Amino acid sequence: MLELQERGCHNINFVTPEHVVPQILEALLIAIPAGLTLPLVYNTSAYDSEHSLALMEDVIDIYMPDFKVWNDALASRWLKAENYAAAAQHSVKEMHRQVGNLKLSPQGLARRGVLVRHMVMPNAVEDTRQIMRFLARELGPDVYVHLMNQYGPAGKVGGHKYPELQRKVNRKEMARARNIAIEEGITRLDRRRPHPQLKQA
Repeated sequence: MLELQERGCHNINFVTPEHVVPQILEALLIAIPAGLTLPLVYNTSAYDSEHSLALMEDVIDIYMPDFKVWNDALASRWLKAENYAAAAQHSVKEMHRQVGNLKLSPQGLARRGVLVRHMVMPNAVEDTRQIMRFLARELGPDVYVHLMNQYGPAGKVGGHKYPELQRKVNRKEMARARNIAIEEGITRLDRRRPHPQLKQA
């Protein structure tokens, strides 16, 4: 972490970290007295335990949960996770209680708060609606939401077991998802912009 800070990184991003929360805390006990000052990001599927999130209070600056699906049948089928939506709702609400809405620096860098991601899936815009409705009602319209279009069939999905997942999400579905978010009251939708130093293809 200290090396990354020295190299100019903007934050320390712990990806799917629940199973190593104790080790993260032990490492921070060394890194912070040694000069670590970067924001700490907890990047998660939102399928987190109450205990893990309690240990992270007053430690994590930015929570970045990925609220995947709402329908329990889809969660069981796609994620192999029971009661995923209920667990994700609880996790996201607790994260928001701890750090609030996302706050940005004058340079546009995240400094503290919650950034909720939702990957739009083929033929599953009703899940998008339910998730956006929950976020707007329970966290408020100013919760920062990133609608992602990265899904594409790969690995075991390429066989015949998941016929509904045999294609990428299309532009029409992404436009519909964005309209749904707005209809449900979300006011802070992430808009991807090219970095000014990157050349356009």
